[in-house]
Order: sequence, then C-alpha cells, then structure tokens
Amino acid sequence: MKLLNIPNIITCLNLISGCIATYWAFLGDYRMALLFIVIGAVFDFFDGMVARLLHVSSPIGKELDSLADDITFGFAPSAIIFSYLSQFSILHSQLMPFLAFILAAFSALRLAKFNLDERQALGFIGLPTPANALFWGALIGGLHGKQIYFEGMEWYIIVGIFISSYLLISEIPMFALKFKTWGWKGNEIKYIFLLTCIPMLLFLGIFGLAAVIAWYVILSAVNTYMLN
Repeated sequence: MKLLNIPNIITCLNLISGCIATYWAFLGDYRMALLFIVIGAVFDFFDGMVARLLHVSSPIGKELDSLADDITFGFAPSAIIFSYLSQFSILHSQLMPFLAFILAAFSALRLAKFNLDERQALGFIGLPTPANALFWGALIGGLHGKQIYFEGMEWYIIVGIFISSYLLISEIPMFALKFKTWGWKGNEIKYIFLLTCIPMLLFLGIFGLAAVIAWYVILSAVNTYMLN
C-alpha cells in the first residue's frame, strides 16, 4: 500500500464516523451521535499528523479532508439539531427544523476559507468546525438526556444556529493549542484555558464539553481585545 494512501484512509474513517453520527442523530440518540463526532475528531487529528510524519501530501488529500470535515463537523451536528427541533415543529412551523442545515452550509464555507487562508498556520480565524460540532452535540445531548425544557427554548437554539454560523466565518482570531515552548510566557491563554476546563468537564458532565467550547470562544475574544 502506498504511503500516500494511509492519511487518506484515516480521513475516510473520519467521514464514515460523520455518516454514523448522522444516522444516530436521525434516530434521536444524540449521545451516540456525539460519540461518533468525537471519534471523527480523533481521526481528523491523526490524518494530518500521519501525513506530516510520512512526508506525504496531495491535493486529493486536502480536498478529501474538507469533504470529510463538512460531513462530520457540519452535516452531523446539523442533523442533531434538526432531529431535536423536529419535536417542536408541531407547535410552530414544520419548516423550523430545516434552519439547522444553515450550519452545514456555513461549515462548508468556513472550511473553504480555511483552505485558502494562509494566516491560520498557528491559530484560527473564526470558530473551527470541530469545536462547533462538539458544542452542539454536547448541548443537545445534555438537554435531551436530562429532559430539560423551558418555554421558548427552541427559539434560543435557532438564535444559536445563527450565532454559530457567524462565528464560523468571522474574522475573530482564536488560539490553537499548539506549543512552541512549554513555558508560561507566551502560552498564558492556553494554560488558563486548559486549567479552567478541568472543573467544567468534571462537574458539568456532558454539558461540560459545551461549556468548554463556549469558554474557548470567550477567551479568544477577550485575548483579541486585550492585544488590540
């Protein structure tokens, strides 16, 4: 087997994970859907790492990676939101759940911009699609699992879709967890983020993952404001 094919196989496993996550989403098992989004994120991390270790890259690999990411981190979370909102559609319009797929479109746009943007070598411009997918998977999985509902909650979710769509293509710089050195200086925001994430994940359960992503966005925005 050619070494060039190994990263592409891993990327395809990411895509397959996204397809399985979508399957569970439409069945209403949002925690299983989240699990396969997480599995897809692991494959997404390793395909690039393996490509660098083997010193292989190709235009096909780059295009395949974007396609897989839009399935796993764009379409799958949209399917989760669609399935969840469908239970409210009788109360409102049956078209309401379809607003969820706006997120898939903006995720595709985000990925296309990322491929062409040379500014994102050490950080991100806009919210990364995996982070957005993990937020929605954890939020909906938590709400459904604990049977949490309050009046008008579905409209907050719809507003959240538009906020997420904006963040995906925004010009807000967001830090990446990449370390050139392990010292405190220059890595303050990263260490603060990692240390504060621990209690969120320990005490908030599945909601902790959604809280971590929201905290990441807030910290990135604050960091950008302070630097300016």
